Amino acid sequence: MQLSRDLSVDYKTAFVLLHKVRESIEIARSEGALSGSVEVDGAYFGGYVKPANEKKDRKDRRKKIHQSGKRKSVIVMRERGGRTLTYVTRTEAEGVALVAANVEHGSTVHADEAGHWDKLAAYFPIKRINHQEAYSKDGACTNQAESFFSRLRRAEVGTHHHIAGKYLGAYAAEMAWREDVNRQANGHQFAMVIGAVTAPVSRQWKGYWQRGKQAV
Repeated sequence: MQLSRDLSVDYKTAFVLLHKVRESIEIARSEGALSGSVEVDGAYFGGYVKPANEKKDRKDRRKKIHQSGKRKSVIVMRERGGRTLTYVTRTEAEGVALVAANVEHGSTVHADEAGHWDKLAAYFPIKRINHQEAYSKDGACTNQAESFFSRLRRAEVGTHHHIAGKYLGAYAAEMAWREDVNRQANGHQFAMVIGAVTAPVSRQWKGYWQRGKQAV
């Protein structure tokens, strides 16, 4: 019983420490607006509703009344040859304002055919790609944004198995960093992480108590 309790505490300690590292990396990478050619996209995560066993009891899960309310959208902005920014929103359409605020006006924005991205034409030269026709055409492409979502979904399914909604932003930020540095040596990545943990005291994780009253 004591062994089980100790293992549980160690797991919670590791959980908090890893989230502190993710937070530090995100702070260290906040370097201002993106510029040049920037790919934008959004994808939904979480809120899975298990279908009923018998067909007669199953509901149309596309309808709001039959959803859990936990489903959230991750908005990604990828600067070609530069950084990746992520935000978590209620809907993908909320990403329009985020792109306008975090990409330098005059930059070329690449987006898919989702209607809400039409509004970006008021701020940027914009190139659109219809994925029903092609993945890249006439200079328009969002493959780097799609690459990020592929990494995030692999992490959700293959590594973490479940990501709670309130932590989705932290995991998205980690995957953005991984996508940006995946061609750099592991030793250099480790040095970057060590340098990031000198960030200020965490507002979210400060005072998270473990092992009785010992703070992490």
